[in-house]
Amino acid sequence: MQIHLNGESLQLESPCSLEALLSAQNQLKAGVAVAINQQVIPRSQWSHTFLSEHDDVDLFRAIAGG
Repeated sequence: MQIHLNGESLQLESPCSLEALLSAQNQLKAGVAVAINQQVIPRSQWSHTFLSEHDDVDLFRAIAGG
């Protein structure tokens, strides 16, 4: 299955949970937020959210500042 991660094409085994993707990308860190097809997915749902062909996944990092 092919998805886009931050605009880059990525080939994955199917089925693949969001949590498995983030683990494989070393992104299971505090301060990371994720949107699939422009919908933010709460961290509590990462292990229950499975990716589909051609999903657009965007990772965001919280940045402190003022």
